[in-house]
Amino acid sequence: MRTHNRRAERPGVLCMRGFTALICIFGLVLAACAKPPVEEMENAASAVTRAENDPNAVTYAGATLSRAKDALNRMRSEAESKRYEAAKNFAAEAVSAAEKAIADGRAAAARAREDAASQLNQAKAALTDTGKSLENAKTVKNIVLDFDAMDRDYDNARRTTVQAELSLAENNYPDSVDKSRTARGMLSSIDGKISGAATSVSRKK
Repeated sequence: MRTHNRRAERPGVLCMRGFTALICIFGLVLAACAKPPVEEMENAASAVTRAENDPNAVTYAGATLSRAKDALNRMRSEAESKRYEAAKNFAAEAVSAAEKAIADGRAAAARAREDAASQLNQAKAALTDTGKSLENAKTVKNIVLDFDAMDRDYDNARRTTVQAELSLAENNYPDSVDKSRTARGMLSSIDGKISGAATSVSRKK
């Protein structure tokens, strides 16, 4: 009976083995026929290159740009290993991150320009006000101030403000902001000296 059962089972076993072999062969055929996602990979490389050449993306969206470059490297690694579906997914990720870096960089640059313009306007206004205060101080009798030194400080503040405006025109917003603030600091120092000297004159009256 046992021998009979084993003989009865053999056709089914052979059938299963044949089916498994067919699946394996089919899988190998599919793998052999699979092709790298050339178009997607080229699009990804182009997108990352555009982001790398975008000054705003580089300056203001460095982290997002790094993610795009990382996805591109992983895409190439997967393609070399013939894992084309994974490579295709990383290609899409690289494109998405690169486009986001460009968009985020553009938005951040616009905000930076607005801030730089605001800082420059404040520096210009302070330059006008301090200039008037300095001229008025020169008319005050018995006021004790080194006007030659203050005129030099004022000229330095004026030149620094001009440099801030040039930096703004060149889209160098951080430098423009820095120079505007420096100029305002110089002018504030002049205002403080004038205020202190004027207070001393008032007390002597």
